[in-house]
Amino acid sequence: MSKRLRDSQWDRHGVIENMLRNVKIPRMVKIAQKFDNNRIEDIPAAIRRELGRPEIAERIRPGSSIAITVGSRGITNIALITREIVRIVKEIGGKPFIIPAMGSHGGGTAEGQREMIEGYGVTEEYIGASIKSSMEVKLIGQTEDGKPTYIDKHAAEADGIIVMGRVKPHTAFRGEYESGLMKMMAIGLGKHKGAEVCHAEGFKKMAHNVTSFAKTILKNANILFGIAIIENAYDETYKISALTKEEIPDKEPKLLIEAKSLMPEIKFESFDILIVDRIGKNISGDGMDPNITGIYASPYASGGPNVKSCVVLDLTDESHGNALGIGLASFTTKRLFDKIDFDVTYPNSLTSRLSNTSRIPMVLKNDRMAIAAAIYTCSEMSGDIPRIVRIPDTAHIGEIYISESMLEEARSKPCIEILEEPKEMEFDENGNLF
Repeated sequence: MSKRLRDSQWDRHGVIENMLRNVKIPRMVKIAQKFDNNRIEDIPAAIRRELGRPEIAERIRPGSSIAITVGSRGITNIALITREIVRIVKEIGGKPFIIPAMGSHGGGTAEGQREMIEGYGVTEEYIGASIKSSMEVKLIGQTEDGKPTYIDKHAAEADGIIVMGRVKPHTAFRGEYESGLMKMMAIGLGKHKGAEVCHAEGFKKMAHNVTSFAKTILKNANILFGIAIIENAYDETYKISALTKEEIPDKEPKLLIEAKSLMPEIKFESFDILIVDRIGKNISGDGMDPNITGIYASPYASGGPNVKSCVVLDLTDESHGNALGIGLASFTTKRLFDKIDFDVTYPNSLTSRLSNTSRIPMVLKNDRMAIAAAIYTCSEMSGDIPRIVRIPDTAHIGEIYISESMLEEARSKPCIEILEEPKEMEFDENGNLF
């Protein structure tokens, strides 16, 4: 996982370990949750088909400079998708380059944003185009309610912009447009300055502001077309759709409805403890997707299971120290805490106006103690044995673990397959899960 930035000292007198030593951790059962597994088998062919449509291809003029957006989310196949778009733009005669379009992410620096997309494999060598990463912006107009609207300076100076992004439910608000092309324009292309303006009124007005800023950009910037990506419940590429500039406002809401229908879910309405092996910006904007966990940073979004307590164990390498979302957990580990880069995490949290996403939960010495602490403090359990769900991360919940106390309910669900008999959790000599 991501590099350690500090070496904190924890439980130096062994008091906490003595308190938690005799906590019984229940046996766990590996299960498979069944979702729609349709996906695109030939991604280059799908992209060529979409960009080959006359109403799309004609937007690219020979000799014109074309900015292509790449965001901070860990979109499956993003490097391959970007490379194929670059290749086709070149074939038509355009001169493509890449813009990291991610608001304040990457610590709000040009170097950090470039590092993020390169971490996803979007390198100049692989995609065959230059990456122009800058935090400079250009004022291109005002929204209908008088707010200044900014976009990346390199994108503003290009002959055209291709907006690429994944369409899916947002983690903190609900609206006609959530995560997708409209938000990519309003916040991603706006860089840190534009993201701050769009977030200034908080998530209560985010649905309105995303729409307002995006429509201003569509009106005043040279957007050529959008490329919308939808993933299935297994984090695989399900659909790639090219939308003309004019089609984006009308067709994106339909894509959002489709994306919502494909979202994975934990197939249990209520349980005591959720264990998440890892969080990270490559997994969700909030580190772990509240649409999956049921634990939200904002009151303007809801859904998912009813969970009493959450334990988060580690941070992904691809997150580069950004531990946004850790504040939604009740317990975490020394291992994760030592990897948090507050200089990267806090700008992201401040920009979104949600301080609770970067708060520090109770930090325990290792995985076993973090899990034991969650059980120890769960005074209103559903029964004598806690109901526990363990997931790798919120992007991969096809195969998960449930505690033995949930086995009877699992057997009653046709969408669940029992893969293994109940087993004890296995910890190494340092108290961490294998």
